[in-house]
Order: sequence, then C-alpha cells, then structure tokens
Amino acid sequence: MTDDEVAALADHPRAFWRKFTVTESDLDGFRHVNNAVYLKWIDATIWDHTRAVGLGEDVCMSLNRGMAAVRHEIDYLASALLGDEVVVYNWIVENDGRLRATRLIQMIRLSDRKTLLRAKSFYVSINLSTGHPTRMPEAFVSGYPVLISTDS
Repeated sequence: MTDDEVAALADHPRAFWRKFTVTESDLDGFRHVNNAVYLKWIDATIWDHTRAVGLGEDVCMSLNRGMAAVRHEIDYLASALLGDEVVVYNWIVENDGRLRATRLIQMIRLSDRKTLLRAKSFYVSINLSTGHPTRMPEAFVSGYPVLISTDS
C-alpha cells in the first residue's frame, strides 16, 4: 500500500500518521494489543507530528513551553493482533491560540482497513520550568493549525 493510499484511509485527508507493527511485547494475556500500548502509539505519533511541524523538544526547551496532555477520551472499537500493521492518525481540531488545543486520533488496521480506535486528546500550554499553564507562544498557534474533522 502506498503512502497516499494509507493517508486516504483517515477520516481527515491531511492527518499526520505513523505506522506500527504489532510485536509479541505489545500483547496482553488475551493475546491482543494491550490498551496501554495503544496510548504509547498515540503518544509516539503525536511526538512525531510535533517534530514534523518544527516544534520538537529542543524548540520547546528554548521557548520554555510545551503542550501537556490533560485528558484522553478513548473508544476501543476492535483489537489488533500479533503481526498486524496499524496506522495511527492525528489532527488538530481545536487551538484557541491562548492555552488549549485538541487532537482527534484514529487507529486503523491496514489488512482490513478497520478502525480499531478513536480518541480525543486535550492539551494545555505549560511553562516547562514551573509546570503551570501559560499562554502558548506564536510558534504553537501557527505550528498547530486547526484541521476540521468530518466527525468532530
């Protein structure tokens, strides 16, 4: 499957995505992917997206600002099994330009194109030195543009 075909599977045509292959260490006692692994994949995809828009760790440290997760709403719809190729998509649906941003996440198993998970993640801009919420810098406003979802 080409990258364009993978991208076209997402609910949003401009979603950022990353592919994962289920390994033995991802499985729980029921032999399907453990729910904590899904969250780990979501986090890894979001970090890759953050770096791709030029807001990696080094930039955040120089600005003394970061976006901290404050809430995840996750709906587990189906299971992934050993060897499955899974794609995690994410896109910004809210950015108030001051303090808060929200992402939607979709996870698809490539073999049958089934959506395994949908999530909504909420973030707050923080001062990295204090951990307190603080106004986001312009780099976060422009780096995280809102992409309207078809199902938000």
